[in-house]
Amino acid sequence: MELQQEQTPSVSIEDCLKLLKGEKDEQRLAGLFLVAKICKVDDLASLSRVYNAVGAKFLERLLRTGMGKGTVSGPGEDNRDAYLQLSVRILAAFCHVPEIAASEEMVSKIPLILETLSNQSGSSVLEECLEFLYLVSTASDAGVTTLYESGSLKIIASWMLSMPDGPNLMKISMQLVQLIISKISLDIIIIDSLPELSDIVVAIARQFGVAHDAMKFEALRLLSAILSSNLTPLFETLRQVPSNVWAKHMRDGVSAILHNRTAPAEKLQALSLAESMVSILGEGWLIGEIELPDVQDAIPSDRCLILVLEQSRVEIAVMLNELAYMKYEASKNSSLKEDIILKQRNVATAFSLVEKIIKLISNIGEEQGDLISENTLMKVIRGLNETTGVVLEYLQDAKEHGQRKGDDILASVRVIGSFLAQTPDAWTEKVKELLDYMLSVEGEDEQSPFNSVCFLLPMLCQITMNVEGCKTLVSSGGLAAVVNCLINLIHKHGCWIDNDGSIFLACDTILNVLLKRIPKSYLLS
Repeated sequence: MELQQEQTPSVSIEDCLKLLKGEKDEQRLAGLFLVAKICKVDDLASLSRVYNAVGAKFLERLLRTGMGKGTVSGPGEDNRDAYLQLSVRILAAFCHVPEIAASEEMVSKIPLILETLSNQSGSSVLEECLEFLYLVSTASDAGVTTLYESGSLKIIASWMLSMPDGPNLMKISMQLVQLIISKISLDIIIIDSLPELSDIVVAIARQFGVAHDAMKFEALRLLSAILSSNLTPLFETLRQVPSNVWAKHMRDGVSAILHNRTAPAEKLQALSLAESMVSILGEGWLIGEIELPDVQDAIPSDRCLILVLEQSRVEIAVMLNELAYMKYEASKNSSLKEDIILKQRNVATAFSLVEKIIKLISNIGEEQGDLISENTLMKVIRGLNETTGVVLEYLQDAKEHGQRKGDDILASVRVIGSFLAQTPDAWTEKVKELLDYMLSVEGEDEQSPFNSVCFLLPMLCQITMNVEGCKTLVSSGGLAAVVNCLINLIHKHGCWIDNDGSIFLACDTILNVLLKRIPKSYLLS
């Protein structure tokens, strides 16, 4: 905000200070009006002198008078709008001085400014109100805490839903939300302000979808910060929002980031958003109408699906290669350990999307057959098959280095089980070579292999439909692993309850082997 309105060369800052130190309100008002004309917001020294001269008490009286809560004597005391505009504008200017912004006097005015913001629809003071809130909140932790505890999210959410696209007001509002979630735990916000947070997500999603400037990337970062937390109550609330509007905005935004030349970190954030949206609305979200700023022709409804899959494949190939190098080749140090954890987290997002795309195409005939072309379907399957090869190579590398424990290795096994359950004849020789190893993989918190066997059950059930598959399972020690898994599943549930179908798949796999009349030499081994 530029405080200076016009050049007034005949008036100096000293003249203003004399008026501000006067005993009468009329003198102080005249001094503030002159300050508004001659003082710039980057002249911090002059702003500090003016603030010390006028005093915090008079500023609060002026603000309250403008709000209709107090009185300031003078010829224009009935002109509350002018007083309000002057007081908010001057307060916002003073807060460019960090020491003033962090002061208790300014922090204490946050509730009054929020009240002004909520009562001044269409007023010219809105931007100054938001600027004041932002400057005070960035200056101290007390400012952010007071901002949140004063009910700011409810007011900000209301404003964001009603604002037109792209103005500076929206930018500052988003910055305020970013400040709040950076200081206040999302778990606390969920308890206090779940409906407001949901409204804010929907409002930011619109900016993410329609903006074609820096606002899109601000929205991307803010949405990523909120939705990557994977908070169940928020996801449940967002499921109740009519999805045809905000879901399309999210699809447009994600597709635009992945379609254009954006930074790798931004593409990762877009994938994270895609994963969150699929968790909220299901795999069908990947298919639907989209609009891209540089594409005039009609865009196929499966474009978002293709963009997400291709970027996920790129990330998996790159990150698995980097993980293998850092884990097995590079020297050990603490900074590498942090990098490994970050890459494991990122590859988990890409793995999750790949698994959900596998689930989507497995139901293609039943639900989405009219929305995905045959060419797209074949392209997706080829891409998934190539990525499966990359993951198998990562597992081969881990096996050769004696690594059987790790969540990234376990997640790799899960992806293999998901895809090969749909295409059991793919990668037959590689699966035969690695099956005993995959069945022995443990997660970080596991004491013995269990989840790896569960993840492979859909594939094992399919490959044991023929004799060769049964021989592969038995010769790798897999039959014993499946039997032990079945025992553990029954023990875990205390009965034959089968919520995810694992017990059924284990039983089916065992029956497949027994019914194929496998030679006794295999079974005895």
